[in-house]
Amino acid sequence: MTGRRRASRSGVLALCLLFGSLVACGGQPAPDSAKAAVQRLLDGQAAAVLHHDETAYARTGARTAYENLSAVPLASWSYRLTSLHRTGATATADADLSYRVRGYDTSPVTVGRTLTLRLTADGQWYVASDKPAKKSGQQLWDQGKVSVVKGAYSLVMGVGQSAAGLREYRSLADHAVPAVSGAWGTDWTRHVVVLVPGSLDGMAGLLGAPAASYRGIAAVTTGEAGGSGDAPADRIIVNPDAYAMLGSVGKQVVLTHETTHVATRAHTTSATPLWLSEGYADWIGYRGAGRTPTQAAPELYRAVEDGHLPTALPADKDFGFSSEAGELAQAYEGGWLACRMVEDRWGVVQLGKFYRAVGAHKKRDGAVEDAMKKVLGVSLDDFTAQWRDYLKAQLA
Repeated sequence: MTGRRRASRSGVLALCLLFGSLVACGGQPAPDSAKAAVQRLLDGQAAAVLHHDETAYARTGARTAYENLSAVPLASWSYRLTSLHRTGATATADADLSYRVRGYDTSPVTVGRTLTLRLTADGQWYVASDKPAKKSGQQLWDQGKVSVVKGAYSLVMGVGQSAAGLREYRSLADHAVPAVSGAWGTDWTRHVVVLVPGSLDGMAGLLGAPAASYRGIAAVTTGEAGGSGDAPADRIIVNPDAYAMLGSVGKQVVLTHETTHVATRAHTTSATPLWLSEGYADWIGYRGAGRTPTQAAPELYRAVEDGHLPTALPADKDFGFSSEAGELAQAYEGGWLACRMVEDRWGVVQLGKFYRAVGAHKKRDGAVEDAMKKVLGVSLDDFTAQWRDYLKAQLA
């Protein structure tokens, strides 16, 4: 018995020497040293990603993950380990992944990730899986191999899309950027990043939301309201299922609309009502498209024809994706016609000044009223009355 105990202790000592800082002699993780070892592993994996070293990456994690994101032009990629929970030869780690897309992100995108780790026979940790943390959206490469096309003003990244399809998105985005600058001005990055997943479900995965919330929505733009300057570039995320149902003009209107959100982000704040932010984006989207008010606002046209003239500008709640489709369409159309009226009566420059003046307020209360008085010289009641008359005249 004594000899066996000595042999057993000798074996434990050998394991301790083999695993070094990874495992304590009692067979339990040494928290600080184990975390340091895993952090070094993640640092090595990040270096492999940035240097396009597939062999080095394969020593740290599953090769598929590398293949999925290898085409993405990255300026930075790093992990910060936040917690590590080990059970025997496996562990679960929580980490913050930060990355920048070269030429587009001025600051890192930071997302939560959950990693499954395994200890190899030679005592090294290996990343078996790297997935979005709970309540975090997917990244495009979580859905498959990313293809990339770059335009004069755009970067289009897709999964499950043909090269010709991605080039079409590039063409639309490259047309949208100068169109937006022509109306809004050039005080923005004048570049857009467009993400094209394989389906509606893929779009929902990127947004971390149920697919039903975006059914029928052709695209959305993500970004930081108020534009602190420390946020990464906005992402235009396309719903390919809904987008495919649009004609050529509709596709261009949608991309130009979403590009407008990118351009105006720094001046779109909590003080900006949705009728203005969405209406302005539609106004630029339809600008030069050759669509008449009755063509571009069919739901509102029918409502006015039926004697249901709106009594007030659309409220924020009217823009909820869960709203009835006709009501949602009327909200967008009403906002568009409000901005179109400002262009007709006060001019393009004043419309832009009005938008910026509203966003300059720190809170919603009084923001629209104050901006209307200072920039347009009318009260909200006067503006609303003029807008109602404008609807009757344009939609007759």
